[in-house]
Amino acid sequence: MDKNNFMRAAAALAEKNVADGTGGPFGAVIVRDGEIIGEGTNQVTRSNDPTAHAEVVAIRQACEKLGTFNLAGCEIYTSCEPCPMCLSAIYWARLDRIYFGNTKADAAAIDFDDNFLYTEIPKPIEGRAIPTEQMLREETIKSFDAWAVSETKIPY
Repeated sequence: MDKNNFMRAAAALAEKNVADGTGGPFGAVIVRDGEIIGEGTNQVTRSNDPTAHAEVVAIRQACEKLGTFNLAGCEIYTSCEPCPMCLSAIYWARLDRIYFGNTKADAAAIDFDDNFLYTEIPKPIEGRAIPTEQMLREETIKSFDAWAVSETKIPY
């Protein structure tokens, strides 16, 4: 398969998801060495999981298939430019490259507007829409201290 066919696979997943009434118009595939190793569709409303975006579902599937949390050597093809959450997940998964079809402006035109999130992230904590408060750092820091000296940790 070539790049166009991988993008077509992601687009077909998105179209089928809409036709089946199982979620939003988003699909993604993860490819390694010319083979699809993970695929996902938007399953937010079907699973009552706000994190079940197509890219995250595809990442979870690929990681399970490969038995690793590190997808270096893989690429993702997604029917739409990733939202901030999915983009973060792609970086955490260490994917090598992102290919996308529709833009975030296209998504906003059908009421999937992520602009609020893009503008919220860089704000100082006290200026964000959801009130956020730091507390009990002297207690929560203990797990970080333990991690810092752990001989069994697996860095990621």
